[in-house]
Amino acid sequence: MNPNATRHAALTAVATHLPARVVTNDELEAEFAPAGVAKIAAKTGIDRRHVVGEGETTADLAVAAAEELFRRHGVDRREVDFVLLCTQSPDHAMPTTSCLVQARLGLRTDIGALDLGMGCSGYVYGLGVAKALVESGQANTVLLLTADTLSRYVNPADRQLRVIFGDGAAASLVTATADEPSLRGLSYGTDGSGAPHLIVPHGGLADGAVLSPKSTAEARGLVSNGYDMYMDGAEVFTFSLRVVPEIVEEALRRSGLDLGDIDAFVFHQANAFMLETLRKKLGIAPERFVVEMRDCGNTTSSSIPIALDAALASGQLRPGMTTMFVGFGVGLSWGAVVVDL
Repeated sequence: MNPNATRHAALTAVATHLPARVVTNDELEAEFAPAGVAKIAAKTGIDRRHVVGEGETTADLAVAAAEELFRRHGVDRREVDFVLLCTQSPDHAMPTTSCLVQARLGLRTDIGALDLGMGCSGYVYGLGVAKALVESGQANTVLLLTADTLSRYVNPADRQLRVIFGDGAAASLVTATADEPSLRGLSYGTDGSGAPHLIVPHGGLADGAVLSPKSTAEARGLVSNGYDMYMDGAEVFTFSLRVVPEIVEEALRRSGLDLGDIDAFVFHQANAFMLETLRKKLGIAPERFVVEMRDCGNTTSSSIPIALDAALASGQLRPGMTTMFVGFGVGLSWGAVVVDL
């Protein structure tokens, strides 16, 4: 683009990837009999989830999503100036997974690569960082990847979390444009005091530092798998009902828009019951509210772009629409952004 033109960032392409292995509710029901999972599954709105196979890693999913983006949208990988990889399940403590992905994708070496250690709000945060890189002139094209393999963290005997979480990845392209701003109203929130409510208590350098007595494997009647991901569902639900309406209002205010100006909303796909409660609380009509998790589960930072990609494919979302993305969860962390498709 003309170096003298006003620079704005635009979301120009998205693609997704789910691992081949599928775990259905029927399989979980048989595994956890006689306790079963039917009641939990009915509230989550999830029928099946994709999980990584033996030896499959977060980098594998990220690379597959990026290759799908390049293929489907005809993107020349030589145009990528920066790689942002949002994950909370990196392949290694060091180096960053984004460096591994840069090499495996055969991208230029005169580019930046950075991991964002974010979860459920990570896609919104990633769009914010990508926008800053583009509009400050540091990059013309940012490859934003979200990828997680949280099935590695979930204890095999934890039926609540086994029902909810799935693995997956998404690739998005954020590029420079001289058009009107199309990523607007970015708003963020953080409350680290709520960290104990959604946490992987083991496997890090602070292993053994118990933030919540309820999070230990022993307290939950589990044999530790070395990670033992824990979620206090009631606390996370209460937190979401409090912060989501506030962040929606803040993003609208910063954008100079009203709720009625938004054609469609894509929230983090936490679970169906939570989304329906939030939809009603905000007064959003069902046809303006995207729900796409039945076949993939809660994929944390990838849930918004996976839902976006599916809604574009089905025609629920169309180019030219004004949308709002809202992420919320682990951290505790939340964010919202208005996106013109």
